[in-house]
Amino acid sequence: MNASGDTREETFRGLYAAHFDCVLGYALRRTSRAEDAADVTAETFLVAWRRLQHVPVGDAARPWLYAVARRQLANQRRGELRRRRLGERLRHDLAVVVPDVSDQVVQDHTVDAAMARLSARDEEVLQLHLWEGLEPREIGEVLGLSGTVVRPRLSRARARLRELLGNDPPAAGHIQDKHPTPSREEER
Repeated sequence: MNASGDTREETFRGLYAAHFDCVLGYALRRTSRAEDAADVTAETFLVAWRRLQHVPVGDAARPWLYAVARRQLANQRRGELRRRRLGERLRHDLAVVVPDVSDQVVQDHTVDAAMARLSARDEEVLQLHLWEGLEPREIGEVLGLSGTVVRPRLSRARARLRELLGNDPPAAGHIQDKHPTPSREEER
């Protein structure tokens, strides 16, 4: 390094050693988290390094550093405000797109518990119908059966589930506006 580079580094080291504690204390008294104060202090000394030729000499350096730290705090607060507003906007947007499903979760848990008490065959045909929204013909394709075999199997499985729940199972879970095919008993 040349002499001017050594002098610049020595000047900065002296400034840092003389004022680091004061700048950190200033930032700590104005932030709620120590890591935020550390960031403000680091940014302040980064500005001091970049603008070293503008830093006043002697006792006048501390107020200059405080002014830089004050601007860094303002930048940090603006950034936090932007992030908070963005988070609120995203939460609002998600609430519109993804509705509150807490009641559905309780209902699903009840249905899951009832379905676990069914035979594996009944459970599978009901899952394909209620959760995946498949019709008997489509369930038949998945299971390798004809639709005529699936229809009565589905009807019996629904009747068993209805007995366990005390009501009809909810509509298909992933397809909106699509309701389970009513059994012959329900059509009467």
